[in-house]
Amino acid sequence: MNTKLFCDRDVPCRAGDPRCHLATLSLLLVTHWLTNCYFLECPGGVGNHWFNMSLASILPAEAIGNAIRECQAPESFCHKKFFQLCGLTSKSPQDVKVIFSILDNDGSGFIEEEELKFFLQRFSPNARILTENETKKFLLAADEDNDGKIGAEEFQLMVLS
Repeated sequence: MNTKLFCDRDVPCRAGDPRCHLATLSLLLVTHWLTNCYFLECPGGVGNHWFNMSLASILPAEAIGNAIRECQAPESFCHKKFFQLCGLTSKSPQDVKVIFSILDNDGSGFIEEEELKFFLQRFSPNARILTENETKKFLLAADEDNDGKIGAEEFQLMVLS
């Protein structure tokens, strides 16, 4: 992986360095993956493979690709059509919650407007970002309690209704 890691000795570490504590190094690797790779392009590529495997274990890659292709043009995103094409609407409530947790980039328990604009990129790193108008429409469609963010229950209701 093309990243510098620091152990509890505050010096650059490498996996296998006997002077570094394995637990600290492991925590740093996981933190790096979550913050730099999980939803973003990672120079080492590790995070993208982990991310794709997570979605691919729930949704077929071909279906995700079809859904992304249908909304390539700006202002063409329709959440209902996207959910249908990628196969999300036929999934169990438990699967929908797992996907919600993947989409909740910061782990806050909510998908905020800033996260929502990168919604398509969560499914495919090379997809476009949603326009401001698409993001606002998407948020309004799901935000039942008008708190400006989408909770897990709101997301599940939107997907499965």
